[in-house]
Amino acid sequence: MNGLESIVETTKLVESIVDGRKIIVLMPFGSHLYGTNTEQSDADYKGVFIPTEEEILTGKIPKHLRYNSKENKRDKNTSKDIDIEMYSLHYFLELASKGETIGIDMLHCPEPFSIITSTEWQYLRKHRAEFYTKNLQAFVGYCRRQAAKYGIKGSRLSAAKRVADFLWDSVHSDKIDTTRLKHVWEHLPTGEHIHFIDKNEITPFRMYQVCGKYFLETVSIKEVYLSLRKFYDEYGHRAKLAEQNQGIDWKAISHALRAANQLLQIYTIGDIVYPLHCAQYLKDVKQGKLDYQSDVAPTLEEIMNKVEKLSELCTLPEKINRKRWEGWLCDTIKKYLT
Repeated sequence: MNGLESIVETTKLVESIVDGRKIIVLMPFGSHLYGTNTEQSDADYKGVFIPTEEEILTGKIPKHLRYNSKENKRDKNTSKDIDIEMYSLHYFLELASKGETIGIDMLHCPEPFSIITSTEWQYLRKHRAEFYTKNLQAFVGYCRRQAAKYGIKGSRLSAAKRVADFLWDSVHSDKIDTTRLKHVWEHLPTGEHIHFIDKNEITPFRMYQVCGKYFLETVSIKEVYLSLRKFYDEYGHRAKLAEQNQGIDWKAISHALRAANQLLQIYTIGDIVYPLHCAQYLKDVKQGKLDYQSDVAPTLEEIMNKVEKLSELCTLPEKINRKRWEGWLCDTIKKYLT
């Protein structure tokens, strides 16, 4: 099947899925949009439709309509699989308003990429920058979580182990349940990744922070010890695996790198350009061709540091102008109900 035949078949399939509802956009999505697709990539499509009059008037507007060609939903997608998801216009605007990656990605799909388009979609795409808010910093949180899973610094692991060892040695084993953190407060270890937080208006208790974990002074020594041991054992194992390029979810890491690059583009040029300029690098990461410790981890760390600094300086609004877009939605829907 050639490219044109594939588009025609996909369009027919989507029309059967939306069952008479007006389609305002249909586009390739995922790796085919980013430029990171490989021979193993499945065909992924996203789109937006106008709900029926009955759905609107009865308040039963579906968030999305889905189709997946896999017979066994537990199996991973292959290059032969087709995955389609169509969002109602109402739900799509909600996704975009919250800065969800799906909504932001779709708004930046180049017009020539679209299989089906409309004046409504062209208007949304033209005004895509109005959906940029400080909530986009959620991208950074996602990237940080992925990096922390496999590249946590040895100094953090050392701090967690030092505090855990101190707590274990500070009390008799038969009193570890009843002894509270406040009972050894003056002797607790200090140093990098370890902080003391005084009482304040929010909490009437002091807190002890170790590697981003907060502990009230009233918790038991045992609770703190077990939490830090779990942290050390879990991340220590992952860090060791990462040193050997083992146990790494390369696809998840490539997604983190992609999200960081997308956000960097928004902060530097006020737009996201597809295919991504770093598409080949992302493909190499996704296929596990690079060394994590010497190449991937430092690259992810560098780009996230840039993004975090830019996010602090950005002048984006806290939230979008919902009233403006609710008015646009009403005007758009009215055209199809009259």
